[in-house]
Amino acid sequence: MHKYASPKFFYSLAGKITPWLGAVTALLLLSGLYLGLFVAPPDYQQGDSYRIMFIHVPSAWMSMFVYVLMAGAGAVALVWNIKLAEVFASCSAPIGASFTFLALATGSLWGEPMWGTWWVWDARLTSELILFFLYIGYMALEASIDDPRRAARASAILALVGVVNIPVIHFSVQWWNTLHQPASVSKLGVPTIATSMLIPLLLMALAFTFYFFTVVLMRMRNGILERERHTGWVAQMLGTEP
Repeated sequence: MHKYASPKFFYSLAGKITPWLGAVTALLLLSGLYLGLFVAPPDYQQGDSYRIMFIHVPSAWMSMFVYVLMAGAGAVALVWNIKLAEVFASCSAPIGASFTFLALATGSLWGEPMWGTWWVWDARLTSELILFFLYIGYMALEASIDDPRRAARASAILALVGVVNIPVIHFSVQWWNTLHQPASVSKLGVPTIATSMLIPLLLMALAFTFYFFTVVLMRMRNGILERERHTGWVAQMLGTEP
């Protein structure tokens, strides 16, 4: 297992995997958008305005998924002192923050015609906004410390503390009275969403997931080169070895 935690081995492996992940991402994204925008019927209440959910819902899912992965990687880095885990957490934060911002922005665009306002201090919206601030805080803390190892440890602690917000986001529509609609896909039993809408929604969720792994691997390769720039294997690869 130590071989897979080696920056040199991972750099090479990620370079081989990334093009395939990118191709799958493009295929899923095109399929999901086509089915969601042109095949799925209009909603009987919301008309065509509901189609923004094919971006909003996967973005919201990914905002939580990425944070959990980031916090998990931080825990691994703290316990086992693995550099790759630190790099993964660091490279995931900006992507997760982007997903969170997209979820908030599309939620506001969707909420205005449905609720008559761009923003309400709804439990789901407020906890998602807190998640966005957690991402920003993680990146700000990491940037404020010069030593990458110390920065990674401090940021990992913040990520682990903030992970308590994830179940709050997920269960907020059940715990409090909220304008936000309840779960319709992840609920127990049969999802309360038509199959013609569910299939493109799941395809978009998969597309966003593959997009995340594609981009995070690309960012990790750059991060590895930055951290390992003084090592012999990087100098040999770049042709700068004396």
